[in-house]
Amino acid sequence: MKREVGIILGIAILALALSPLVAQAQQPISIRFGHVGFPGSLFALTADEYAKRVNSALKGKVEVKVFHSSQLGSDEQMSRGVKVGAPEMFLPSTVMSTVEQKFGVFEMPYIIVSRAHIKKVAENKQAQQNLFEPLPAKGMRILGVWENGFRHITNNVRPIAKPDDLKGIKLRVPGGVWRVKMFKAYGANPSPMPLAEVYSALQSGVMDGQENPFPQIASARFQEVQKFLSLSGHVYTPAYLVVGEDSWKKLPQDVQATLSKIAWEMGDFARSEGARLDKELMGKLAPPMKANEVDKDGFIKASASIYEDFGKEVAGAAELVRLIQSLR
Repeated sequence: MKREVGIILGIAILALALSPLVAQAQQPISIRFGHVGFPGSLFALTADEYAKRVNSALKGKVEVKVFHSSQLGSDEQMSRGVKVGAPEMFLPSTVMSTVEQKFGVFEMPYIIVSRAHIKKVAENKQAQQNLFEPLPAKGMRILGVWENGFRHITNNVRPIAKPDDLKGIKLRVPGGVWRVKMFKAYGANPSPMPLAEVYSALQSGVMDGQENPFPQIASARFQEVQKFLSLSGHVYTPAYLVVGEDSWKKLPQDVQATLSKIAWEMGDFARSEGARLDKELMGKLAPPMKANEVDKDGFIKASASIYEDFGKEVAGAAELVRLIQSLR
């Protein structure tokens, strides 16, 4: 009898000792997902939908938590932090050209002509090899190609109809060398600045203008502090669902497979939402801003030096440009 009581007590003590470990093992894996977009932006809509789909598919295993509005830092800060798991995931756009120079191809003016075109590029194996395969060695990997969108110029000085109209205008641009080079070639005075700081810079006159897709302009409320909207569509910027390589390696294979599958599917969602928002937001941005068309042929002609410099400065750039142009 004593022996049986001892066995029961021993089992009870062991169960008590193991219960915290069992509880810990049952806790879902937490993935922090950061981006710079404001609520209502295409970034926010796509990131929230991704988190919803993943959390439903991997209920109890994974919990993706989205942090918008630069809560986890600027693009530059998150691109450094994701390599050490702080955060585990983020949604960059232009800043990817500072991680891998070949991503500067998407900074080339008018290289992407439509959403159907970028879908072909994203799915092209040769493009993927050029752009995606070098990234794990740099501490990150791309799970999906989403959208930031076609960019347009806003400012408080004058309508921009041709490149010369940009002369002397203080223009906020995102981080990355090619957007700076492009607007310098057009005659503007471009300065990189985190998105979170742009509204106050425009309001105070520190910056005359900025350039962004409609969803970023509207969600950041730039129409409140800008007079002119010039429909340049000068660059289409993809967005990329990026995960830190160290964080990725720690995940079970079935979790990796689900995260990847849903991430890739979200590309079509992002492009569809981007097209919808472009139509919907035009009427909300102009008025109050005054909209004008631009001389796109003039801008394309003024962009020749940007392509030339990119081809000279980045290994394999000319071939990548030709590949993307061939997929139009």
